[in-house]
Amino acid sequence: MRRVVLFLFAGLIAASAFAQAPPPVATGPSNWPTAQFAASKDPSVHKAYQVLNDMIRALGGDAYLNVRTSQSEGRSYAFYHGKPSGMSTLYWRFWEWPDKERVELTKQRDVIEIYNGNKAYEITYKGTATQDPQDVEKYLRRRDHSLEWVIRTWLSAQGSAILYSGTAMVERNLADQVTVLNASNDSVTISVDERSRFPVKVSYSWRDPVDRQFDEGAVVFSNYKPIQGVQTPFSVVFYENGDMSGQRFLTDLAPTLFEPKGLTYNPEKQKPPK
Repeated sequence: MRRVVLFLFAGLIAASAFAQAPPPVATGPSNWPTAQFAASKDPSVHKAYQVLNDMIRALGGDAYLNVRTSQSEGRSYAFYHGKPSGMSTLYWRFWEWPDKERVELTKQRDVIEIYNGNKAYEITYKGTATQDPQDVEKYLRRRDHSLEWVIRTWLSAQGSAILYSGTAMVERNLADQVTVLNASNDSVTISVDERSRFPVKVSYSWRDPVDRQFDEGAVVFSNYKPIQGVQTPFSVVFYENGDMSGQRFLTDLAPTLFEPKGLTYNPEKQKPPK
């Protein structure tokens, strides 16, 4: 009888230990930028690692990570203190990883912005000129805290860290939040939709050099659609200190582009008689 009691007691201990063990975490490929966090025993890092891997998979996995160039077109809106400051503008955007971008504006595409590394130029009917230093600083700050930049450069860099920051309501949906820190003690918080696993928001802060107060920037993504195996947000909204500062809508290809407008002639009837 004693043997039976000891056996049952040992079985209860094993069952209890199994129940308290953390659920297995799906690891990412060894070549993904999150790989350096795979062996961490810290629960917060482990959870952040899982969320980031889920997000990369949802965006297209290797197809997303290996994008080197892209082209897009749509409409752009500017805002001042959260209110529209003018009409929408047609734009065409050409991007090459890591730091080249060309934006052509207006229907005539006669206003062009070029970004190459840390240099920025504007081309108009007047000619070519360097952009205003404050505008360049704002662009570089946004680029260096962008989702692509954080995933491709911050995560794999030595001295980086990731932490799970819990859940929050973002754009009326529950999202997991992961904070990524680099070796310079700069940080970006990525909000990942709990169901779709798409990133819905990237937020960051910086200290204003004049008033020494912290300012906040954010980018919100929505309306994802698959483009060549990569989930792409067709709506991107920019915020500064809680106010909307810009908005971009990508143009979807109309089905009529691939449909004829009716037959207008018969090529067989146009052939001269033999």
